[in-house]
Amino acid sequence: MEKYNPDIHHRRSIRLKDYDYSQQGLYFITICVQDRLLLFGNISDGKMQLNNAGKMIKKWWHELKNKFHNIELNEFVVMPNHIHGIIQIVNQNVGTDLRVCPDNTNTVQSHDAGQSHRIPPTNSLFTMVQWFKTMTTNEYIRDVKQNGWQPFNRKLWQRNYWEHIIRDEESYYKIAEYILNNPLKWQDDKYYA
Repeated sequence: MEKYNPDIHHRRSIRLKDYDYSQQGLYFITICVQDRLLLFGNISDGKMQLNNAGKMIKKWWHELKNKFHNIELNEFVVMPNHIHGIIQIVNQNVGTDLRVCPDNTNTVQSHDAGQSHRIPPTNSLFTMVQWFKTMTTNEYIRDVKQNGWQPFNRKLWQRNYWEHIIRDEESYYKIAEYILNNPLKWQDDKYYA
């Protein structure tokens, strides 16, 4: 494996610069399986047929609301190698970050050369997605070992995820329709393998 070189390996954030992803709003997210492996079931007659892994993914999606009390879960679909869903952050005062930072900026001083690092609030979209990825990965690994689920190469999910801030009602309805009709259009889906 090639060693990381910051001069040639540029990882740009796909997040909107200076946007607070813990604020109230609607967020459309897509999370893809590493290497686009078809792990969660298959499409038959335009309908998603979840296997046990797909059912596990769906279970953990619904658990997000139990973990993060400041959200509502809207349209959602598990596809053979990715998921689409809409998360609505409804109240940023519920489930907020309880860590104490001296200047209340969610910035922590590092012991390394006095650098400070921004910590996402515990109710941020990033934190929710990371929790979901962790829980699903852990359960998937257990089931590879115990139940013979199809193995994956090093990571269950791709490193990042795609998100879109939904800014108006028209956009919401277009995205919701896209999510609900995604199995019907599997052959044309850019994640189709």
